[in-house]
Formats: sequence, structure tokens, C-alpha cells
Amino acid sequence: MGKIIIFDTTLRDGEQSPGFSMNIEEKIIVAKQLARLNVDVIEAGFPIASEGDFEAVKEIAKNVKGPTIAGLSRVIVKDIDRAWEALKHAKKARIHTFVATSDIHLKHQLKKGREEVLDDAVKAVRYAKRYTKDVEFSAMDAVRSDIDYLCQVIEAVIDAGATTVNIPDTVGYAIPDEFGGMIKTIRENVFNINKAIISVHCHNDLGLAVSNSISAVQNGARQIECTINGIGERAGNASLEEVVMALKVRRDFLPYATGVKTKEIHKTSRLLSTITGISVQPNKAIVGENAFAHESGIHQDGVLKERTTYEIMTPESIGLKKSKIVLGKHSGRHAFSKRLEDLGIKLNKEELDKAFLRFKRLADMKKEIFDEDLEVIVEDEIAKTEEVFKLDYLQATTGNQTIPTATVRLMKGNQIIQDASIGDGPVDAAYKAIERITGIQGKLLSYSIRAVTGGKDAIGEVVVKVNFNGDMVTGKGASTDVIEASAKAYLNAVNKVAGKKIRRGQGVKGSRGQDFSSLKPSNP
Repeated sequence: MGKIIIFDTTLRDGEQSPGFSMNIEEKIIVAKQLARLNVDVIEAGFPIASEGDFEAVKEIAKNVKGPTIAGLSRVIVKDIDRAWEALKHAKKARIHTFVATSDIHLKHQLKKGREEVLDDAVKAVRYAKRYTKDVEFSAMDAVRSDIDYLCQVIEAVIDAGATTVNIPDTVGYAIPDEFGGMIKTIRENVFNINKAIISVHCHNDLGLAVSNSISAVQNGARQIECTINGIGERAGNASLEEVVMALKVRRDFLPYATGVKTKEIHKTSRLLSTITGISVQPNKAIVGENAFAHESGIHQDGVLKERTTYEIMTPESIGLKKSKIVLGKHSGRHAFSKRLEDLGIKLNKEELDKAFLRFKRLADMKKEIFDEDLEVIVEDEIAKTEEVFKLDYLQATTGNQTIPTATVRLMKGNQIIQDASIGDGPVDAAYKAIERITGIQGKLLSYSIRAVTGGKDAIGEVVVKVNFNGDMVTGKGASTDVIEASAKAYLNAVNKVAGKKIRRGQGVKGSRGQDFSSLKPSNP
């Protein structure tokens, strides 16, 4: 099985992208994690670029063991000297020197001819070779270079001592078949190519960086340059996690291996996000929040029965504990009952049916249902022993120029009773309307509300303590609407008093004289 060298440039190319700049301490932390990830090469920075970059490369070279530590330089003597000054403390050091080879860059940026650039490349490699045996040469914008000239440059730098030759798709222009064909052409036309490792460095401007890298490997490349989370200039680089897991998962089609410890992937991705403050998009392959999450009822049912129905790799393989079954409006009964089971909640069929209906109603209002939501659903819908009055309808109006008013409609069996009231606020108005309907007066002693879960659409749980003629009663209610939750909590307390009155044979009469005494409490 062919070994693929993983060259991580998160700390060089990745850090160059807007918003991803790191200080020295942060770069050292990431470098140590990359060593735990077991990448082969860490490109620690561009030492000539700034004093901070120089110090970062120097400290990483001193303190990070395992991978080869590389520093970037142009084909300029002072760059190479500066790179070595930073790298010389590393147990394994690589000088990575580069120059553009496309006519576009030669004409408009370098303003040099082909022969001059070829001469610069050869001299730079020879000079770097004085410091270390491990010298990499990159032909910047190789994809848009004349292929014959590119082959000429590669052949010359290998003769000069380059041990790795990198073929970058600097602007993310290549198509996989085209890029693979270029690698094959280089292999077939550079007579001394067997003396060096072919590397590729693909950008993601067309979203093809990983595909181009894989195509290159199939055609003879043995080093892939990539970054954690795919960060980098413009649209980024080939994503390390995607490259590595593609080779691991499709080993039947791609007979190659890396030394990467894949169980460190998730941790490394999260570390980079934490340090930079920039998270990956939820649907990002491998490390996105939704990469191992399932909401569709069909998918959830399949995964719960047999994981491989909808997962081509295990979450454990990248360092996650398990897949995530996301409960939402697309979820089915199987996933819902399994989550209740995981929470230790046991329901009979009738209770499960009621809870599932409530769950579906809530899911139409919320993007995601959390475990705490389920516990509230069960407590609110299933754990009730009796419900004399049931809230059927609530409308409240309020404002700084409006008299707070609440209209409440309650059901008792087949009876529907409606009334309205004003109050100091919409909650007070709702409570007074409930008292008018039920005829049960209480004094509110305490009122508390908390968000059961996070987010603007969180369920609000209200707890009230009410004094009904010396009888202290606690009521609870929950809803995504805090006014509704408040009304439910107060009605829950009223129901406890009403139920007790009925059981004792005492009268329960509404404000309009309705007699509820002969009616049995409703089932929840």
C-alpha cells in the first residue's frame, strides 16, 4: 500500500487567510496538536515575512517533536538564510523554496524571462542544500504554466538537489482529469523524477481542491499539502480531514495510506476553530456539526437499525463519541421513542402517542428539540393525574400605550367557557380571566421563568406558587410562548384545587354560575 505524505500548511498558507491570524503561543499550541495528529510535515510559517512569523517557526522548531518542520522562502538568498536561522533547531528541518513558472506571473509579477527564473530556481535549491538535505521546490501557478517549461524546471531543480517537487494549483483552476494528467506527464517526461517525491498543493476556488489532490495521487503524487478545516488563501486549500478520510474510507479504490491518527481529527478541527474564533459551516464534510447528524425520520430509522445504511464512516473514527440524532419536525416515532428510552423515560403506547403528538406540534415551532424539551413534554402532557380545566385558546394584547387584556377559553369535558379580563400586564390579565371562568380565586406568591434550552425559540418553563385560602399550591407550565406557559402554570395550580374540591364533593362554580361540581376531571 503506497504511503502518502501529509504536509500540513495550516500555520503558513492557512494563517495567511483573512481572520485566521495567530500569535506565537497559539501557533505553538496548534503545532503540538498537529504532531499528535501525526502529520508528516508541518509548514510552520514564512520566516522572512515578519519578526512574529520568524519567532513562531523558531519556537515550533525547538519545541515540537515528531514531524518535519518546514519554513517557506522565495528563491532569494536572504529568505533562505532567514528560514534556516528559524529552522536550525529542529530535529528534522525542511527548506521550502518557490518561484512562479507561469507566463502570466513571469510577465506581470516577476517581470522576468523563463531562463532567468530557471536559473533563480536552481541557484536557490543549491544554496538551501548547503543547510539541509531536505529541500522542497514549488513551481507556483504550475497548472497555468507551459508543460514543457515546467518539466524543464522540475528536472533542473532535482539535479540541483531538490528532494520534493511541488506542483501547485495556486489559483484553484484545474479540473481533476486535467490535473491528474499533468502529474502523469511530469512522471513520464522528467527523466530524474524518481529522485524526488511529487507533491501537490491545491486551492479550492472551484471547490475541487480535494478531488484534484486525489486525482494527483492516482497519477503518481506521493505528498499532499493541505490544511485543517481547509482554511487558506481565498476559498482555502485542500482539507486535510477530507483528504485523509477519503483515502481511509475508499481504500478499496485508493490503495494508499497515511500516518494520520484520525481519532485526533475532530479535536484538531475544534482547537483551530476555538483559537481563531471561526467555526466551520455545519454541513462541512467530516468535521461539520451536521456531518454525523440525522434529522430525517427515514434516515434516523435506518441508522438506528443499522448504522451503515446512512453512514460511510464511524464518528468514532474521527474522535467523536457517537452520531447525533437530531429531533425536529422531520423526525419519526422510532427516533423519538429511542431518545426517551435513552433518557430513562418509559411510556406505554397511549402515553407515547400523546407525547409524540405534542412533540410534533413543538417541532413545527422549533428548529431543534433538545432533551430538556422532551422532559418538559413528558411532564406537561403525560405526568398529569387529572385536568379539570384545559386551556383551549389564549389571546393577549399589551403595549406601553395599550391596556393589557387577555381572552381565555377553557374546556371542561364538552363544555367551552370563555371570558376576558384586563390586568397590570398580559400575564396578570390571563390569570384574572382564568379566575373569572373557574371561580377559584388565588393569591400569587411567587412567579419564576427559565429557558429550558438555548436559543431564541427556547421553551420557557414557568413555575408559580399560589395561595388558595391557605392552601399553598405549585403550578408548572411550559411553552415556546411565555404568556402561554404562564397561563398553563396558573391553570395547573387551579386544576389541583378544583380536582380536590370535586373529590371532596365541594362546589366548583364559575363566575357566571356554571356548576362544574358534578363533572369528573378530564383525562390529560
